[in-house]
Amino acid sequence: MKLPGTWLAVGFLLLGGSARSSGERAPAQQGPIDLDVLFVGAHPDDEAWTLPALGQWSEAGLKAGVVTITRGEGGGNAAGLEEGPELGLLREREERRAVGRALIENVYYLDAVDFYYTVSAPLTERIWGHEAMLEKVVRIVRLTRPEVIVTMDPGPSPGNHGNHQYAARLAVEAFQAAADASRFPGQIRQEGLRPFRARRIFRSGAAGSGPSGADCAATFRKGDPTETVASVFQGALSKRFGKTWAEIGREAAGEYVSQGWGGFPPAEPGCNRFTQIASRVPHDAESTAPTAALEGALVPAPGGLPLGTELYLTSGGFDAVAGQPLPLTAHVRSAGRPIASGSVSLTLPDGWAATGSGQLGPGGGPAESIAAFTVTPALGTPAGRFRIGATLTSGGAVGRAAAVVRLAPAVQGRVERLPQIAQFERWARDVGVPQLGGMVKPVLSLGVGEARKVRVDLHNWGTGEQAGEVSLVLPAGFSATPASRPYKGLAAGADASVTFEVTNRDRALATANEGGAGGDYEAQVVTTSGAGSSHESFGLELVPATTIPRAAAAPVVDGIEGPGEYGGAPLDLGRRWEGSPCASPADCSGSAKLTWYCDDLYVLVTVRDDVLGSVVAAADCKRHWRTDAVEIALDPRGASENTSTTFKAGLFPVTADPARGNPACFERDADNRQGPASETARGMAVVSRMTEPYAGYTLEAKIPLGLLPAAVDPERLGLNLFIYDSDTQDLSGQTRLGWSTWGGVQGDPYRWGHARLPGYSPPAGRATVAPDPVIPRTAALSVASPPSILQSALDGVPLGGGPAVSAGARLRISSSPTLTAAGLTLGLQVAGAGRVRVFAWTGKAPVAELARDLAPGPPVELTLALDPAGREAMAKGGLVLVSFTAADGGTQALQEAVR
Repeated sequence: MKLPGTWLAVGFLLLGGSARSSGERAPAQQGPIDLDVLFVGAHPDDEAWTLPALGQWSEAGLKAGVVTITRGEGGGNAAGLEEGPELGLLREREERRAVGRALIENVYYLDAVDFYYTVSAPLTERIWGHEAMLEKVVRIVRLTRPEVIVTMDPGPSPGNHGNHQYAARLAVEAFQAAADASRFPGQIRQEGLRPFRARRIFRSGAAGSGPSGADCAATFRKGDPTETVASVFQGALSKRFGKTWAEIGREAAGEYVSQGWGGFPPAEPGCNRFTQIASRVPHDAESTAPTAALEGALVPAPGGLPLGTELYLTSGGFDAVAGQPLPLTAHVRSAGRPIASGSVSLTLPDGWAATGSGQLGPGGGPAESIAAFTVTPALGTPAGRFRIGATLTSGGAVGRAAAVVRLAPAVQGRVERLPQIAQFERWARDVGVPQLGGMVKPVLSLGVGEARKVRVDLHNWGTGEQAGEVSLVLPAGFSATPASRPYKGLAAGADASVTFEVTNRDRALATANEGGAGGDYEAQVVTTSGAGSSHESFGLELVPATTIPRAAAAPVVDGIEGPGEYGGAPLDLGRRWEGSPCASPADCSGSAKLTWYCDDLYVLVTVRDDVLGSVVAAADCKRHWRTDAVEIALDPRGASENTSTTFKAGLFPVTADPARGNPACFERDADNRQGPASETARGMAVVSRMTEPYAGYTLEAKIPLGLLPAAVDPERLGLNLFIYDSDTQDLSGQTRLGWSTWGGVQGDPYRWGHARLPGYSPPAGRATVAPDPVIPRTAALSVASPPSILQSALDGVPLGGGPAVSAGARLRISSSPTLTAAGLTLGLQVAGAGRVRVFAWTGKAPVAELARDLAPGPPVELTLALDPAGREAMAKGGLVLVSFTAADGGTQALQEAVR
């Protein structure tokens, strides 16, 4: 569906829509679906904050859809005790209701497992698999044919969920692969799909600043002026609902009850912002209109070129060097014959030069024309990012596009990257979006009073051999040995590296997020060469360090600090890293002491708290962040890339188990072996004592170090302790405190504190490398989800992102579903073997269901038993929903009303 050209001229019209706000049923449209906008996320609720913009576009006549890779069953549940597939199906229903408020009817689940909060895209890739998941996203794009794709932040910015990162990376790769007939050719040869060229792709959010209010689009100040940022004001009034889209968005967020999002306070409406990742079409890169993200794709771009015209730039490389020529090509495509009579002109930074006539000539495809240029950046231009603009003139129409290049110094020195950031930068380069590689500032961590090696990598971008020196400019309290390192004989295009030892000399410096900027310290790499010098900023993150003494005897785990049990200094756990500020130390604060004896670690945590949050049942001893709890995080070697090679335990101070005295409970979560303590932490003991009257609690734990996934390095144990504070009874936490604290730090082992255990030696033979993590396979399947089956039956998109059943193995309903004395009967016949799932469905929950394997042959009559209430409900207008999974692959969905 494309909007008429007059739509842009008359402004952002609200023309109404045709969706149910509940989202409970399924699309009104039957037959092949044609979407305009597709959001790609990892979990139900990932699209929540974009719904005001998606809703406005939907109300204006566009059709939006959502891809959700998992059903979020690995997260918490503030609404009940559902876990695993049951929780996943519950969260699907919440998401469908929420997006329904934005007039979105089509949500596609890819059935990947949601395993736990991690900040690691590499771990996510290991668990989900790359090619199989990318094939699913490409299939959805080729089937639904959206002109605009919106996704999440693909970069490993601090605290960014690794599932979110990887969902975005899949979206970016699918944007490219869906257009390429050589990628997943089986979809084209066997499934009859066609390559599809989506026009633009964005990530939600933008780097920059600006006030809220109706002018939030025009007043936004971009952090990087070369980025293209589109904004949509959330305060626009919906004519359909009589409310602002900000209000509707808050109501939609309230549908995610299992996330504890039952309600949000009113706030001044701001803007949904979207940062462009790639574009194939002309557009105004500085547009502040609410249609800016749609220009050239769904509404005509300024200048009069018809929709379907493509204009984009490619260069000989993202990195350029002052004075050195850079090939640049303008690509023009039309929906029909190639545009051969036009010309392209360039807009360059001051002093830059270009050669090339700009006249269009034959391109790389039957509908493509190109204009080739050579651009030379001016000598003396400082390193940084620059935008090159292109204007296509064809007949009386014009169109504009832009490319971004990074001007590199002759010799560039870059501080070593954390593994996640290095992997992201390689990915961005390899898949053709290198401009994303600089999104995340490089950081390295260092413990108080400690020293570490810091490597600087060098690359010669110039055309001749270079020599010079590298030095580190460090903040007060840090030193580098040596002060500088020389290099010489670095050939053109060659790489080298130099190494420094950086030491924290001032033990009184703030660590973590302690006050103001806290433990984030700005540093620089300075690299000189015969052509000048270059600078790169990086962060030194100072984390706390402690020494854990050996106890003279094993402490008694009784929730009391006995004489001589804990000889070390207490650790301050009162630093807030997420959530609401504490009203006072009595509201939320805490401290901890640690000791070790033999092969056991002992931890004593004292928490001050004025209101006890929800007390969970013993069977609900999981997802500790929902209420008052303590988390103990241990990285045995002090070098984990993510928490899958660590030990993390969540401790509840009390449970609703009066028969056993309401004891403390504990579990492992988001680590190498998550699950109930009885299965994952045998030998661990936890005891708590509550103050009377209630003013907090003390938790004492014994942790056998053999539970950790690898042998402890006594010189570098990674350690963190967190307090989760809740003052409500709805299983929603308010405040998170801890020892080494930054936003999202529970998933960032490199930012945990460091501990030494003098005198400790792990038993001989204990492995120093962690085994692969145990990830529960708890994903719900789309073939077992009535709303997904109904949607697939109506819009024709196969379930779970997989292929459709082949024509030679299809299922048919041989006799219509009928209410009989025995229940609900229907006949099914299959041409190929497989498994059917049948649901009697009334729109909220199945009133009956069955699953059965079928073989080719005559029709089979099936009967679903109904209780009186179910019979009555089905008689008033129920549906029978059937999914079929063929033995040789592929799915099919059918729906039919009950007679």
